[in-house]
Amino acid sequence: MVVDKLTYAGNLMSLAPVAQDARFAFEQVDICDRAELDRIFRQHQPDTVMHLAAESHVDRSIDGPAAFIETNIVGTYTLLEAARSWWNTLATAQKSAFRFHHISTDEVYGDLHGSDDFFTETTPYAPSSPYSASKASSDHLVRAWLRTYGLPTLITNCSNNYGPYHFPRS
Repeated sequence: MVVDKLTYAGNLMSLAPVAQDARFAFEQVDICDRAELDRIFRQHQPDTVMHLAAESHVDRSIDGPAAFIETNIVGTYTLLEAARSWWNTLATAQKSAFRFHHISTDEVYGDLHGSDDFFTETTPYAPSSPYSASKASSDHLVRAWLRTYGLPTLITNCSNNYGPYHFPRS
């Protein structure tokens, strides 16, 4: 199940190789739309959420931070709440197996300033743009949903994901 708003960087043709697979489904939905997310959870009954939805591109966040706050913070909150609501309906064994995997960015750690240093899981957050601040905020929400509600979450901090279907200007 793929949920995508299909903003400027989205390309439906990227899904062509899997579109005919019986196990595949696509919904063009904004992750800020709680009613649609609840419907999708009920309909598809996932045991895992892999949350990659985000406004990205640091330069765009400087020119227009509101979209980054809406999608990356409010959207993550909305998706967490929809996932938690679904998770609360599951039997104990299903609850134990459920995972919410939040894909974040190394940008939350700030800059290395040309050094040979590297980031680790214990590196303090030091966001330096509206984009990185919005992603750091979403990471904190995910951690809070684990601690407060017990929703099984994990966060990975990737750097510069790319491949045959990535947006050309990233």
